[in-house]
Amino acid sequence: MVYLAAAIMLGSAAIGAAFSIATLGSKFIESVARQPEMENRLKSNLFLLAGLIDAVPMISVGIALFVIFTKAG
Repeated sequence: MVYLAAAIMLGSAAIGAAFSIATLGSKFIESVARQPEMENRLKSNLFLLAGLIDAVPMISVGIALFVIFTKAG
């Protein structure tokens, strides 16, 4: 049962991050289409937020491994 919980935790974190990155990318393209002169500033914000969003599944992997090995040990 612990393995199922860890799998759900990992899957939901990955799906959430994928939807977040997709939404972030689409909003970036919309913003650049509306104001091309803001591209450099928007691009730096895009990469910053993409890195923070990508950190969530990595943290979820750590927590899932902790749960698995705590219960198994």
